[in-house]
Amino acid sequence: MLRRLYHEQPASFEFTPANLAWAEGQIAKYPEGRQQSAVIPLLWRAQEQEGWLTKPAIEYIADMLGMADIRVLEVATFYFMFQLQPVGSVAHIQVCGTTTCMICGSGDIISVCKEKIAPTQHTLSADGKFSWEEVECLGACANAPMAQIGKDYYEDLTAENFSKLLDDMAAGTVPVPGSQQGRYSSEPAGGPNVLADYKGTGAQYNGSVQIAMDVGDTLKRIDGTEVPLLTPWISKGAGHGGAGKSVPKPAPTPKSAVQQAAEKKASDKLEAKPAANTPASDTGVTKQQADAKSKAQPVSKAEPVEGEVAEKKPRTMKAPRKAGADDLKKLKGVGPKLEQTLNELGFWHFDQVAKWTAEEIAWVDARLKFKGRIQRDGWIDQAKILAEGGETEFSKRAKY
Repeated sequence: MLRRLYHEQPASFEFTPANLAWAEGQIAKYPEGRQQSAVIPLLWRAQEQEGWLTKPAIEYIADMLGMADIRVLEVATFYFMFQLQPVGSVAHIQVCGTTTCMICGSGDIISVCKEKIAPTQHTLSADGKFSWEEVECLGACANAPMAQIGKDYYEDLTAENFSKLLDDMAAGTVPVPGSQQGRYSSEPAGGPNVLADYKGTGAQYNGSVQIAMDVGDTLKRIDGTEVPLLTPWISKGAGHGGAGKSVPKPAPTPKSAVQQAAEKKASDKLEAKPAANTPASDTGVTKQQADAKSKAQPVSKAEPVEGEVAEKKPRTMKAPRKAGADDLKKLKGVGPKLEQTLNELGFWHFDQVAKWTAEEIAWVDARLKFKGRIQRDGWIDQAKILAEGGETEFSKRAKY
């Protein structure tokens, strides 16, 4: 199947702060020089954030990882887990149509999709809530036919129960994933012949379904706040963990989304919001007056936290020298977009980069989308060699 980018694209993409922190943690999992291995999880998180994978998102991630745009596009178009066009706001249905599911009735499920969603694949329903496609084997053959909806499997489908699933989701109800005919797992339809006590754990559902129900909303797209950043191998400002680098204490066991929501609801009830013009303190100053005063007064920059480097702006240039700008893309990790950003900041030449001090690196770092790249990719050492007319291993490859 030919997979192309959608003809209408948004103007830009940027990770939310929570997703950016998550992405940086994923990149830090990989050893020096292998950070591009994070491309699939980053693309997936971008899709979770937007609902589908856009061209600006692909370019943004290429910039983060120091990859050519085409390399990231190759990944996005190869894997069918990535949706290259808008999908339903409630759910995108992926119906398995391979041999076992086909024999067991996937054609009936596809007929329901055509009737209730849209006649053709990758087309939004009239209300924009649903879209669908037929995919290859999803590996749940024992419970065929099945479909993946969101991040979960819905198995033992019939035209009737699948149609009800769609109606329930359209009405805002989140159905229980897994078997739709009462099977706990993948035991025979008539019940298990061996290991009959496999439900001895006492859980109401099998492992994957139980996790989905604990989250509380199996259709919800994550935005970075539901899944904490559990990266004990990374310390603040240290990049990938290694010898001589401090490692923070492991993060506490995360609470489920249901627990978090309950605690937040209880907390919101306890917090009494002041009335529009009630005094904010015993001085008699109203909340509006206090807010206006705080906005009017300049905020002094806090002292740097211990271990952090203070920022100092490097010397910049309004334009390149008469001989022309250097090709900053010869620095490892610098692509066309990052080169443009550096030019906009006033950096055109290798000798400018080569002279950056630690304080100046901190200033530049704070203005790049992905922090830590300068030290991680060794820009300073490379720039010194290139400024003197030499070549680096990366710049040799960058010619081709």
